[in-house]
Amino acid sequence: MSTQVESVRLLPETHGGALEQIPDITPPVIRSLGFPKALHFGLILLSAAAAAVGGWCWAQQIERGMIVTGLHSPVGWGVYITNFVFWVGIAHSGTLISAVLFLFRARFRTAVYRAAEMMTVIGVMTAGLFPILHVGRPWFAYWLFPYPNHRHLWVNFKSPLLWDVFAVSTYFTVSAVFLFIGMIPDLASLRDRVDGWRSKIYGLLALGWKNGDGEWRGYARGYLFFAALATPLVISVHSVVSWDFAMGIVPGWHSTLFAPYFVAGAIFSGVAMVITLLIPLRKALGLEDLITPHHLDMLAKVVLFTSLIVFYSYATEYLMVFYGGSPAERSTFLFRATGFYAPVFWTMVACNCIIPLSLFSKRVRSNRAALLVVSLLVNVGMWFERFNIVVTSTAHDQDPASWANYLPSLYEIGITIGSFGWFFMWLLIVVKLLPAISIAELKEHPLEGSAHAH
Repeated sequence: MSTQVESVRLLPETHGGALEQIPDITPPVIRSLGFPKALHFGLILLSAAAAAVGGWCWAQQIERGMIVTGLHSPVGWGVYITNFVFWVGIAHSGTLISAVLFLFRARFRTAVYRAAEMMTVIGVMTAGLFPILHVGRPWFAYWLFPYPNHRHLWVNFKSPLLWDVFAVSTYFTVSAVFLFIGMIPDLASLRDRVDGWRSKIYGLLALGWKNGDGEWRGYARGYLFFAALATPLVISVHSVVSWDFAMGIVPGWHSTLFAPYFVAGAIFSGVAMVITLLIPLRKALGLEDLITPHHLDMLAKVVLFTSLIVFYSYATEYLMVFYGGSPAERSTFLFRATGFYAPVFWTMVACNCIIPLSLFSKRVRSNRAALLVVSLLVNVGMWFERFNIVVTSTAHDQDPASWANYLPSLYEIGITIGSFGWFFMWLLIVVKLLPAISIAELKEHPLEGSAHAH
């Protein structure tokens, strides 16, 4: 049985010598689990319906062919690749918050990293669907993997698209293992406090954890190892995704800026999505005393910081294009700002560069409604950024005779809506089955969260 203390404790000498009550951690987390309430269950059904719409649109695409999409020559990459890059970026925040901030001993991560890790695993699951959708014949998608076969076919290891297969599959594996390892002490704590089938499942997943001193030493070493292993993935995975574009000679793509630019953008959109999810979830799951305004404030500062990096990247990109002597590059970037896709470009600039500047204000960061709106707009802007990169360069390539505009079809829009439904459906289910907050790590630092809550 777990020996951790579950009672309310009084800690003296805090904030002028006043006594503060530190809330008990395990009971609120247990109450957040179990069968969802009516609103939560309704959201799961709504998300499942959106996912079903996407599934129906995909079935129509399989039956009728890629003709149902808006893809054509020269725009061979459209909304599907946009969604792939977007969801891989969303998945990056979990690794940043859980691994990188753990190594830097940033204590504010303790209350928010578990939900971010869940978001990471589900985000990668969502991103992995789009290469399969994009190939047109999904029953041959397994050809992307290098394996001995009777056809004597082999993949092209020089292709960045193959690098994506290795990067994303490795990222998913490490992120899932990292999430599971971090939950082992919490699963053991839940095993000892719930009854019925849930106790048996938690007991099975807890791997016989007894809360002993030797177990904690091994756990700490193993967690540190995985944090160090996962940290390079923050840089490597989205750098590899950026090379899908940077390795080409298409105007607007062939740039050495893409790797750091994509990494900063991924962290930017991912942390914004974490805020978007945590603000309603903390209320819906009754975890407002544990996920405090201080945690949201610190996440908002990360969004602000990465927004400035993205703003600088945009400015540098345009400066280098007009400083250089490539007419094709200059024409493409002028087309982005003034041509057919100008509304996409300026929406991207407003949502990613201008609106996040409001987070300099403490009043905005402490206003949950305003913070939710800013984070939602950031994700809208980052989706438009990926669309701007993927589509405009191919629509306005080096040969003027091949220029043509692209608009997504209703089927592509339906599949995009379905991807969001798929993501939110699994997230809403998982937070009712597994603890969305780390019990063990919050118990290590109970004073910090309570002090900032006041």
